[in-house]
Amino acid sequence: MNLNDARKVMLRPESASSANSANPTLRVLPEQLFPRTPILTSGDVAAKREEIRHYFHATLDRYEQLFETLQGDEAYFKKPISLRHPLIFYLGHTSTFFTNKLVLAGLMTERINPRMESMFAVGVDEMSWDDLNTTHYDWPSVDEVRAYRGTVRRIVDKLITDTPLTLPIGWDSPWWTILMGIEHERIHLETSSVLIRQHALEYVRRHSAWEPYKKSGQAPENQLIDIPEGIVRLGKMKTDPAYGWDNEYGKHIAEVAAFQAGKYLVSNGEFLAFVQAGGYSDENFWEEEGHAWRCHTRAEHPTFWIRHGSGWNLRLMTMEIPMPWDWPVEVNYHEAKAFCNWKAATSGQTYRLPTEDEWYRLYDMAGLSEVPHTEPARANIHLDHWASSCPVNEFAHGEFYDVVGNVWQWTETPIYPFEGFDIHPHYDDFTTPTFDGRHNMIKGGSWMSCGNESLNSARYAFRRHFFQHAGFRYVIAEAPAVQQGSHYETDKLLSEYAEFHYGDSYFGVPNFPKALAELAIAAIKDKPAYRALDLGCASGRATFELARHFDDVTGIDFSARFIGQGVQLAQQGALRYTLADEGDLVFYRERTLAGLGLGDVKHKVAFYQGDACNLKPLFSGYDLILAANLIDRLYDPAKLLRNIHMRLNPGGLLMIASPYTWLEEHTKREAWIGGFKRDGESFGTLDGLKEMLGANFRLIQGPQEVPFVIRETRRKFQHTLSEVTIWERIA
Repeated sequence: MNLNDARKVMLRPESASSANSANPTLRVLPEQLFPRTPILTSGDVAAKREEIRHYFHATLDRYEQLFETLQGDEAYFKKPISLRHPLIFYLGHTSTFFTNKLVLAGLMTERINPRMESMFAVGVDEMSWDDLNTTHYDWPSVDEVRAYRGTVRRIVDKLITDTPLTLPIGWDSPWWTILMGIEHERIHLETSSVLIRQHALEYVRRHSAWEPYKKSGQAPENQLIDIPEGIVRLGKMKTDPAYGWDNEYGKHIAEVAAFQAGKYLVSNGEFLAFVQAGGYSDENFWEEEGHAWRCHTRAEHPTFWIRHGSGWNLRLMTMEIPMPWDWPVEVNYHEAKAFCNWKAATSGQTYRLPTEDEWYRLYDMAGLSEVPHTEPARANIHLDHWASSCPVNEFAHGEFYDVVGNVWQWTETPIYPFEGFDIHPHYDDFTTPTFDGRHNMIKGGSWMSCGNESLNSARYAFRRHFFQHAGFRYVIAEAPAVQQGSHYETDKLLSEYAEFHYGDSYFGVPNFPKALAELAIAAIKDKPAYRALDLGCASGRATFELARHFDDVTGIDFSARFIGQGVQLAQQGALRYTLADEGDLVFYRERTLAGLGLGDVKHKVAFYQGDACNLKPLFSGYDLILAANLIDRLYDPAKLLRNIHMRLNPGGLLMIASPYTWLEEHTKREAWIGGFKRDGESFGTLDGLKEMLGANFRLIQGPQEVPFVIRETRRKFQHTLSEVTIWERIA
């Protein structure tokens, strides 16, 4: 079959009966396919409401069914790997995600369980600012988490019934946030299955809903197929009919030079030659980061390979089986890259992993289309066939096999934003923390990839040492693997804050975060100065400035995007960003800690993502708390103010700075603590502060006005006065 004959192969799937007669190893498919991500642009409104309801419940049912593979409650609390939370976190995380996002969207007015919603909110990825020390977590029981999930399910179901619906559903629709929660759960259906696969066998059990492919044979000999040069056009518009994550939108056009690609994914049998050749022990084949990973883990073979006497077994999600040599090898990026380097060194040809652009060129040449909604895919994807990989020569896509499905495919491309990249306000840190050059994209989906993950537009990236159901296909290409940079911060708001915190002074107004830190240090005088908290730290300048005087400073902000700037400075010593000039013209800026005189304090700061109204218990015992331009941006400022004394040591200082710009988009009118008439008289925010803090604090300094200037463009600035008060804890 040539490439032209193979056009749209996924739109013409074979029936289950014909497939089974042609290949007796194919499992009879269930009558009800796992529902696909809904089309959001058209259709009958009532039918669409019920389609989304079905999509929601089917997703939660399947996720909970995954956890039925765990053997006893202990399995929920033992970490499968040291770098990730135990599985009880992931059972609770997806439901607390629903709650947190629905509160943010205004679809829910009250939280269900603030403790769980804080505990299960962050810590999914191995981020440098995440706190993965289990001594800080008093996990709830499995039954408590299941009960919480049941409550969330009932609430969301009622929202699906009651929320007004018009089509199309776009970014600004409250339904987008409901779909966000469902697609998020589907992501964790896959990532949690990987953690279960990494769990000790004693903690898992077989399950009829998660049965693997049953047979294997000899690995086919791989071949190289020519891909002519061509153009790829990537990026979705906001009018796209299906739900998408932020990184999928925008525009990217690239000319791709001709290359050759492997007909098959690299199989266990093909990878065995690298293992037998001593590839894991020869550092010449490993990139610097990969070599460090291999030395740290002492890896000698793929993680899911298990020596069994003189042979090998393969660990699947719930069992071990004799090694299926014709299944795709599953490795992280470092192992895939080392194999390609070995292949290049021993052949003299330019073997490497494909770029994202080259993968899309391969997809186009294979003539694929999206997974059909009403028939099983002709690929091992979307749980349409088995709960495992299958042979690499099972599903033909033109002249290739497994262009999509079976396992994800590592690429050479660290994830980056397309031109026109935008961030959804209800999930501002879905992708931006991964624009760090350390998260490489995986393409094509695995047997487990469902919903958005199975779409051609999907863009997922993982740290290079992480494991997914991921393998690789190699290419031979004369052209180098072009890396699309995200080196300079280009997001307008983040760039403005980078300049506000670390940039130039304007109109003679001193740097605001630095000025506040200096006021705080002057006020502390001879009091203890061991620990300080910069609450609502944004990009972190005051956090670093406080570290000139304090031994240990914590910076907390709700937005991981802002925290990322402080983390980048602490880790790399430099921050680069663009500044708007006029129109499409920009300035490029670089700031260093050394240049700011802060190079010797970075070891004293730590940044965390957190909700100021719902902080974890460990954030206590401070001698100073700075809350700068924060209280008028909180959904419940009274909750913070009435409890913040418990975070301070007796005699400690609380410094509040705010322009008192109360807006209902941030704080509901009834939650304002000032700026209104009460009993016929004006009631200011300072009055509210005195009322709420009076039982535990005395005002020792202020109010005084401290100005600040935010630069928007070369000729547009915001000039604001922030009122500063300093309070001493007395009780």
